[in-house]
Amino acid sequence: MSESYIDATDESAVQLFSRNITGDIVMLNLLRFREVADYAAFPDLAPEQPISGRAAFQKYIDHTLPFLHDSGGGIDFLGKGGKFFVGPQDERWDLVMLIRQDSLNSFIAFATNEAYLAGVGHRTASLEDSRLLPLEQHQGQNITSHGSADDQPAGPA
Repeated sequence: MSESYIDATDESAVQLFSRNITGDIVMLNLLRFREVADYAAFPDLAPEQPISGRAAFQKYIDHTLPFLHDSGGGIDFLGKGGKFFVGPQDERWDLVMLIRQDSLNSFIAFATNEAYLAGVGHRTASLEDSRLLPLEQHQGQNITSHGSADDQPAGPA
């Protein structure tokens, strides 16, 4: 694993907008922390003493939650990660989050809020690597949360 991903790109933003997501959007976050947070790019946010990446990310969450809630969003799930059950065994993710926004516009309003952006350096300082996957509710037929046989697509007998 040589390449890391911390921030969105212009290309990824264009791709997100082109999906024309209506309704709720959920962001799946996979996060791998630095052993020691790196505040080199954000010296104004750096604590007096070095802190762990996990501690820096907690500073990011503490800073972010009011803006997230004000924009109609919230944390649906926050959990400890680990190695994949199915997937590359050399990858580990320390924390997994599901962040819900009530619309793509709400997400963009949150993500471009200047007061929110003033503390985003805590996130950058904390992370060794990350993934952010925008999700939308599946609208297809035959998929339910109960998974009964009646929910299976009809096929040849």
